[in-house]
Amino acid sequence: MNPRQQKDIATIFQNIPFLSCLSSEERQDIYMHIILKECQKNDILLYEEEHAHYMYLLLSGQVKVIQLNEEGKEHILAIHKKGHYFGEMSFIDGKTSPATVVAQEKTRVGLISRDVFVNHILTKPKCVDVIIKLLCERLREAWLKISNTDFLNAEQRLWNVFKDLSEKFGKHDSQGVMIDLEITHQDIAGLCSTSRETVTRFLNTARKNGYIEIRANKKLLLTNDCLKKIHLM
Repeated sequence: MNPRQQKDIATIFQNIPFLSCLSSEERQDIYMHIILKECQKNDILLYEEEHAHYMYLLLSGQVKVIQLNEEGKEHILAIHKKGHYFGEMSFIDGKTSPATVVAQEKTRVGLISRDVFVNHILTKPKCVDVIIKLLCERLREAWLKISNTDFLNAEQRLWNVFKDLSEKFGKHDSQGVMIDLEITHQDIAGLCSTSRETVTRFLNTARKNGYIEIRANKKLLLTNDCLKKIHLM
């Protein structure tokens, strides 16, 4: 691992609550065991119902977390970019992965094995306390998503998706919030359980009303009027 790669991993550690609480010496012990891997677009990093052997740290690129229904329709549970992580849940409960993870572009990951996770993280009470809090937060988020799917119409779900994307990937400027994410209409449809055609109609209407602008690389700018609208919902 070269100095730049170690710096990238150290930065990610600082942003993961159950790793940032470790001492520098404890983190250094984990660095020594991290495996680096490069994936190409559409490579599958983790299959649904597969036993995860690693926790994944995203050093660059972008992945989507998906499930397929009986008709083969893709439902996107989450999108992750540089600095995010996934795969640790299977280490905690011993069960298989609840979803498939697919690279949406060329992606570099750092892998932490199950043995390292168990011996260097789960043996630390301070880490376990943080993990429990994170699991509670995820449970609340899951309840909210289920509620949104059951009780909100497509337009309301779409506004909620953009609110969530702005909070996770937004970069603020004087004109609003740029969603720093390359995302297609199909991706957006998968995030809120609707059709691509519905997303296209929604975006066209939002653009006409001055709520959304399409910028370079198909990135979306949520205008200040849009931010007022979604934060009042």
